[in-house]
Amino acid sequence: MITPLIMAGGVGSRFWPLSRKDTPKQFLKLVDQDQSMIQATVDRISDLSSYENIFIATNQNYLADIKEHLPEIPENNITVEPMGKNTAACIGLASLYIEQQDPQAVMVVLPSDHLIEDESSYLEILNTAVEVAKKGDNLVTIGIEPTQPETGYGYIAYDQDEREIEIDNAFAVKEFTEKPDLKTAENFIEQGNYLWNSGMFVWRVDTIRKMFKKYMPNLHKGLERMKEAIGTEQEEEVLVEEFKKLDSISIDYGIMEQADNIYVVPGDFGWDDVGTWSSLERFKEVDLDGNLVEGNHIGLETKNSIIHGNGKLITTVGLDNVIIVETDDAIMVCDKDKAQDVKELRNKLKSEGYEDCL
Repeated sequence: MITPLIMAGGVGSRFWPLSRKDTPKQFLKLVDQDQSMIQATVDRISDLSSYENIFIATNQNYLADIKEHLPEIPENNITVEPMGKNTAACIGLASLYIEQQDPQAVMVVLPSDHLIEDESSYLEILNTAVEVAKKGDNLVTIGIEPTQPETGYGYIAYDQDEREIEIDNAFAVKEFTEKPDLKTAENFIEQGNYLWNSGMFVWRVDTIRKMFKKYMPNLHKGLERMKEAIGTEQEEEVLVEEFKKLDSISIDYGIMEQADNIYVVPGDFGWDDVGTWSSLERFKEVDLDGNLVEGNHIGLETKNSIIHGNGKLITTVGLDNVIIVETDDAIMVCDKDKAQDVKELRNKLKSEGYEDCL
């Protein structure tokens, strides 16, 4: 059985001030005015697996939103983390509930807030990854064919010649690299065997449980205690108790960078992680001055800018390469080249006591 797991617990901090703790990025209609990001994610995989087999991982704060946006998903398929402990714990907890449904299930782990333009090619790539995962204790990731030297993504190096598994378009992974500087990214592109890390993973549920035991023994022990409590009156209490003990570690660092049975399936299907305000220019129309405007704006000598209003008239004079976002209680003005740093701005607001604006 193919069981997608959609991770939907993030806050989308780089899309502040539109993305908030109460309405994070996955619940916004950033790309399609008819669907939120998470609705689009579920919709595109409905041909891969039925709604009854799709799981959502989230936290208590977003449970009501998940039910509202995704009424077709069974409530029992929504796993609720007691607190955020990064992706390894998130995936580990979900694996316990998926394991109960089918001990041989193939998990397809997906972010909730990415853009996919070519859905047919996307599903074909996922099906290839599923076949690799079925072959044994294989961990499979989806790599994106890079279009330029990008410093905002992690990279996957793969072996173009050695074919350890007889499935077309599946290659052994050599190493993972965190977000590089520009010179390193340019070198990766020149070498030709580097892919962007999409954050999508495929494996059998019994395989990932073995990997937790081997590479993350503390998490494995916690999961075993949680497993014993699931379905009992102590379930919620035990989950909270065990989650408190866990380190906050990503699945990339905890498993993928350590294991030796890693494969990548390269893909080119119009992928975008829609990670920052500036990414909207890649798939939304700009005007003759290069401006992307949503809202009420009048400008003079304003070009190459992103302006997102919420009702107030926004006026600009002599601006170039800026982002302006207006909401009911906040206005953000940012150099477009610094869009990645909005996350740090949000952290500063928190440290300065502006919790009500987060």
